[in-house]
Amino acid sequence: MTTRRNFINLIFTTCFIFLSWLNFTPTANALGGKLPAINQPAPEFTLPTNTGDGKISLSDLRGKWVVMYFYPKDFTSGCTIEARRFQQDLPKYLEKNAQIIGVSADDIDSHAEFCDSEGLKFPLLADTNGAVSKAYGSWIGYLSMRHSFIIDPQGILRETFVKVNPSIHSREVLERLQELQAAS
Repeated sequence: MTTRRNFINLIFTTCFIFLSWLNFTPTANALGGKLPAINQPAPEFTLPTNTGDGKISLSDLRGKWVVMYFYPKDFTSGCTIEARRFQQDLPKYLEKNAQIIGVSADDIDSHAEFCDSEGLKFPLLADTNGAVSKAYGSWIGYLSMRHSFIIDPQGILRETFVKVNPSIHSREVLERLQELQAAS
């Protein structure tokens, strides 16, 4: 009985230490790697999507503000909440000439099912090998971290979000987008 209790305590302690480590996020680096620099060109990408012509590149979106959010996995609770909030605020983003793009390591079939299930009207990109997530400092092992970026119409990275609360994140991004647009 004592051995079993010690083993369970060891497991809980290990999990606590690991989760505490995951919440450590320095300003210049995110847990997923080195973040791209603000006020510099955002890393270019081309990824497959479940919508439109089948692929989207950052260069295709010149002339629009881009809200690019990375998330771990389709159909998980936090990711579903975050996607629903972006969908709920989509008309406000469209009024501001902003394109929302979600990125995860899930494939396009999973994205298509997720969009259908949740009624999402913005593209989800399949970064199955993590190359784009790595370029944005948002890759950990085999999935994307929950990070977001605002890119201006000229392709310049203007804002980075690394500590994201899915329930209020869309509102935070929309407020920052309004500030950035007012200053430009």
